Amino acid sequence: MAKKIDEEALGEAYNRALALEKAGDVDAAVAAYEEVLAIDPDDHGGAAVRIAAMGRGETPVKAPDAYVETLFDQHAEVFEDVLVEQLGYHVPMLVRQRLQALKLGPFKRLLDLGCGTGLTGGALRDLCADMTGIDISEKMVEIAHEKDLYETLFVAEVEDFLDDNDEEAFDIIAATDVLPYLGALEPLFFGAAENLTPGGLFIFSSETLPEEILAGRSYMVGPHQRFAHADAYVRERLTATGFELVEISDINVRMEDGQPTPGHLVIARYNADANI
Repeated sequence: MAKKIDEEALGEAYNRALALEKAGDVDAAVAAYEEVLAIDPDDHGGAAVRIAAMGRGETPVKAPDAYVETLFDQHAEVFEDVLVEQLGYHVPMLVRQRLQALKLGPFKRLLDLGCGTGLTGGALRDLCADMTGIDISEKMVEIAHEKDLYETLFVAEVEDFLDDNDEEAFDIIAATDVLPYLGALEPLFFGAAENLTPGGLFIFSSETLPEEILAGRSYMVGPHQRFAHADAYVRERLTATGFELVEISDINVRMEDGQPTPGHLVIARYNADANI
């Protein structure tokens, strides 16, 4: 049985940590976030990611599942308004534009990883005969379900789903706004390869930071608690997993504090004959 969390102690430690972080007292903030982790090892508040964003501790290989689930459950109702209207997030339409410009599609089966409320599904609906959506947030999936876009919807963590799925393979897998919650990309890329038909497409967005900030790292947690990936790391992992790059475009993923968030839109083709 899961240990019951002392919500009051957790709230107090978390609010204290946030206040210390805001005040710029990194040492005290890290200590307070470590208290948060001791009370809540599953890390619903993303303390480990916040510690990493301050340049301390080990960079996690991914954001904690409990944190991502909680974050999106909390924001499900206002998600589209905040993301599209306030943060200028248009990646799903960019995906559509690039597929059409490259004359790729139509597609038989689409797997939309981290489908959220169905923004990418909506953008690609007329290009796909059959669409499956996956999201870790039950509340997001409920909203996507109401739109009647997808033939199939699952509440699941993306890597777990790819690992467990034994349905028919897909000819396109999309992962828009998924990589900012993942550090190490091997599980995602291997999982995508295992679920694609030979020659199938994998299309995803990632965020990045200038080379001098990444300082040779493959990935790191940026100032907004989101993972940024080095261009070279993304390319190298794709090749190692049997993908060939169709296109990599520089994009502005979203606005954050009035500033553009640089990133990439990547289209890769799965070459089942590649020697992995």
